[in-house]
Amino acid sequence: MPKLISLYIRHVLIGFGLAAVFVAALLWMNVGNLWHLVSTSDVGIMAVIMLFFGNGIVFSGVQFAITIMRMGEDDEPRGGRRIPVATNIPARIEATANAPRKRQ
Repeated sequence: MPKLISLYIRHVLIGFGLAAVFVAALLWMNVGNLWHLVSTSDVGIMAVIMLFFGNGIVFSGVQFAITIMRMGEDDEPRGGRRIPVATNIPARIEATANAPRKRQ
């Protein structure tokens, strides 16, 4: 299996794991009286499944995006010498001025 595919699958599983923890925390802390709504409704389990999959898709996408974006960081300088080149030799610059034009 290519490395990118296995990386994607691993981070999708991490994202869905985070979604499971998030949904469990929502239900346990009874945010917005969610536990009562889910436990007393006849389609409460469907709501929890939809909440889990919706959050799983979002968390997986964010998890994979963060991983891909972190791959491009280059903190170490490469190649060349990192010594600044500065000279104290003055450079002669010719200064010319144009005569102002007459306005009509």
